[in-house]
Amino acid sequence: METPISEQDIEYAETYLAAGDISTASQMLERYLELVEDYIAEMCQATDEVQYFSFQDSFERLCYARVEHDPRRIVAVPAPFDRLYSDVAYVCIQQQDYERARDALVQAVRWNPMNCKYRLDLAEIFRALGDIQEWAALSNSVLERASDGRVAARAYSNLGQLFIDQDNAVAASGCARLAVRLAPADARTVALMDRLAKEHPEVAKDSDDHVLGELSIQGIPTSPSADVAICLLICASDAATAGDRAQAAEYTARANGLIGKEACSALIKMIRETDNEGGANAQ
Repeated sequence: METPISEQDIEYAETYLAAGDISTASQMLERYLELVEDYIAEMCQATDEVQYFSFQDSFERLCYARVEHDPRRIVAVPAPFDRLYSDVAYVCIQQQDYERARDALVQAVRWNPMNCKYRLDLAEIFRALGDIQEWAALSNSVLERASDGRVAARAYSNLGQLFIDQDNAVAASGCARLAVRLAPADARTVALMDRLAKEHPEVAKDSDDHVLGELSIQGIPTSPSADVAICLLICASDAATAGDRAQAAEYTARANGLIGKEACSALIKMIRETDNEGGANAQ
């Protein structure tokens, strides 16, 4: 079966979205969706040996393998199906059809589980539909997958607001402090800090050990994933070897923003030592 749509087709529909022509974009996207779902049903059925995804780049593919521990062979689909479903969700939100937007974003996450923006957008839909538990669970799921400090900060800010609502100001303070480390100027970080200052000014005196200890008790990671940072640094090394300095710098900057320069330096040293050991063993 031939590939039903291309990335260029999706980009063309997105020009109408950008122009605010929701009606025209919706008609195009609905037709693309029909073609894609027929293609998926015939060509992209997962098995115990094979799974299909629409990862954006080699980093997402590497990160999925390391974080999700999926032993199956990963096959790239011929077009960004995740992006198509995300665009459909956007249209549904504009039309205030939140249940269909939820269903579309579930599919966006399925086709690219490493794109944390989809997870956070889906979380907000669940929140709008009154499912606070799923909003919190999706926000928490971002922390072990986030490859951008701002995205991780947004997840911490969501959880911080939840902890305030649950009268756990200590855990909320832990979330706020981690969000500040990652993205101090982000609107959600600022909103969480302002709410804490107004409703629970007493927690400002608590030590980091105390508030982060409470987060651990609640089952919340107290730092973004080191595995994700390792994947970023491996991809940075590969890009540098290939002569793509801009890409190498971008990956390195993302890793620095995620876990800090000192931790990144330690990971780079570890990766180089592992590479050297592998080369020596191969000789």
